[in-house]
Amino acid sequence: METAQAASALSAAAAGFFDTELHVDVLGPRKMITVMNGSEELFSISETVVTGWLLIILLFILIKWLTSDLKVVPTSKKQVLAEWFVTFFNNLVKENMGAKMMHLAPYIATIFTFALTGSLISIFGFRSMTVDINCTGTWAALTFILITFYKIRSNGFGGYLKGFTEPVAVITPINILSEIATPVAMALRMFGNISSGMIISSIVYAFLTVLSNVVYNALALNFSALNYFHVFQVGIPAVLSIYFDFFSGVIQSYVFIMLTMAYVGDAAGKED
Repeated sequence: METAQAASALSAAAAGFFDTELHVDVLGPRKMITVMNGSEELFSISETVVTGWLLIILLFILIKWLTSDLKVVPTSKKQVLAEWFVTFFNNLVKENMGAKMMHLAPYIATIFTFALTGSLISIFGFRSMTVDINCTGTWAALTFILITFYKIRSNGFGGYLKGFTEPVAVITPINILSEIATPVAMALRMFGNISSGMIISSIVYAFLTVLSNVVYNALALNFSALNYFHVFQVGIPAVLSIYFDFFSGVIQSYVFIMLTMAYVGDAAGKED
């Protein structure tokens, strides 16, 4: 009799599971600050901008701490860490762009640090900056400006325009589209990879919530606290976070600066 009742309960739970709809809302960044003029909205500041300024403040404090009380010969671990960071990016730029482009090492280090922390901040419950196309698009636009600047500097403005007609004038439209596609591809690559991870994680979270509720219903557990604790969300999301938040964030940030160095270095290739 008890076996039959248990089987009936499981059947009902299973039926409820397959009838349950997964509601997953993947929205853009929220408006965190809105300035109104009566009933008219003058402007708003998005969640991405607020998170970005928070990161700038935190990174500024961290860098000030790492670079305080510097010695000619390092005597503290924080100075060793700071010098390793600077040396790493100096060597990276020198190897990929040449010694003549060493002045861009601070820019490359800044983009990597901002992109990495902007992705990893989701671990602490904030919305990742890199799931906002406005953010990755801005970084890509900065890189595109550098590419254009060094092409004009190396070839002159006339030579820059002439480059669109090579090797034959008939493919000029294709060359123009190729030039425009560079920053678009850079922006979408990082945005797409990080966003896909966020969407997959959201779907898995919703699925595990439903699965937990099905089990609670099958076991006739009706404690109000269970509305806030879903047993199947323990452990599995952490594994996903390691890949989608940490691993993917590191890889995409590194890929972004490598593409930046490749494109800008190629544009400045004819520089003396």
